Amino acid sequence: MKVCVIGANGQIGKHLVDLLNESEEHTARAMVRKNEQVGFFENKGVETVVASLADSVEQIGKAITGCDAIVFTAGSGGSTGADQTLLIDLDGAGKTIEAAEKVGVNRFIMVSALSAHKREKWNEALRPYYAAKHYADKMLQQNNLTYTIIRPGGLLNEPANGKVSIANELDRGSIPRADVARTILESLSEKSTFNQSFDLISGDVLIADALKTIS
Repeated sequence: MKVCVIGANGQIGKHLVDLLNESEEHTARAMVRKNEQVGFFENKGVETVVASLADSVEQIGKAITGCDAIVFTAGSGGSTGADQTLLIDLDGAGKTIEAAEKVGVNRFIMVSALSAHKREKWNEALRPYYAAKHYADKMLQQNNLTYTIIRPGGLLNEPANGKVSIANELDRGSIPRADVARTILESLSEKSTFNQSFDLISGDVLIADALKTIS
């Protein structure tokens, strides 16, 4: 399966591209926003395409054409204002969903945020971000694509431990970015994750086993 990683230059994206590059089952296409980011991936032998979530649906469609799956792990980042959150995390996701449908990329994994589906649990300081994730997720769920929505807790730059807790609703928790990437990789072909959404934090169950419990 050829997987287009949107947000490949982000921290989860880089972990995921490495996992895909090492996989015998999948290959990666890294979508990056800037020409100067291309060399990092090409030096690893990874196919790379330059496109922006500010581009048109048609331009995004060209960037993903020929892929079998999309992983959307892009974000405007914590240092931008609500305007960029709206344009990247919401409209950028929406345009990617439209593009996937237009060019026939059926498998779509969205990296969201813990409890994005529960307004009463949103962090007050990050309400625009949570609102963007909430409605981007809804757009994906209302589409005809085969989706998986992964809502990770607080993201850590710690080594992966390979064990997680997965449920439709979890209390606060955290997880290494490397374990989020591994969960994405395992979800690509795991049918129990098809058309499902779930919260994800560190736990005591191996990732592959935890994913099989989703229903």
